[in-house]
Amino acid sequence: MTNQGKRGLSSREKVIVAAAEMIGEDAGAALTVRAVAARAGVSTGSLRYHFPTQRELRDVVLTTIYDVALPDNQIIHDRSKPARDRLVECLRQVIAPAGVGRQAREAWAKVTEAFITPEPTDERRAAYLAMEQQGQRRVEYWLTVLTAEGALTEGDTARRARFLCTVLNGLSMERALPAEDSILESETRTLYTAVDAILRPPS
Repeated sequence: MTNQGKRGLSSREKVIVAAAEMIGEDAGAALTVRAVAARAGVSTGSLRYHFPTQRELRDVVLTTIYDVALPDNQIIHDRSKPARDRLVECLRQVIAPAGVGRQAREAWAKVTEAFITPEPTDERRAAYLAMEQQGQRRVEYWLTVLTAEGALTEGDTARRARFLCTVLNGLSMERALPAEDSILESETRTLYTAVDAILRPPS
């Protein structure tokens, strides 16, 4: 966002936009008070007023990114469609932004540079875990909606969400690898298999 575009934003919003831009450029970016404040064009005191800790800043920024990149769009609430179709559609939203082929390879290269190649410092570990938790939070929300409407039996929502997130990680990596068949057709079959495993009532 240009400085002109940031003009009408509050100092809190400027901080969120600046930090989101930094994460977009480098997923493992250290959101230091000085660096984010300088990027946002606000004082460090102003930043600390809105976000007393780095963790609080990162959590708010990641929540904002997920809400913008993966808008709910009422998909999970649209009862005109079967629960399994809605959940598959929501899950597909998570991996769709990574693209397929070269775009997916570039996305995974960024992840590798940020979190796999370097030593796992406390800061990098915290950055990765914060992203992972926000992703799981969104999947847990979808499962909670389906449980409330009776489409999903009561159970360990966090464990189910973790399973689905693991499937999504594998599928997003597959998008970067050479494939024989249509990757999207194969991906759809896998998503339905994973969702059916979650929705199937215990025997």
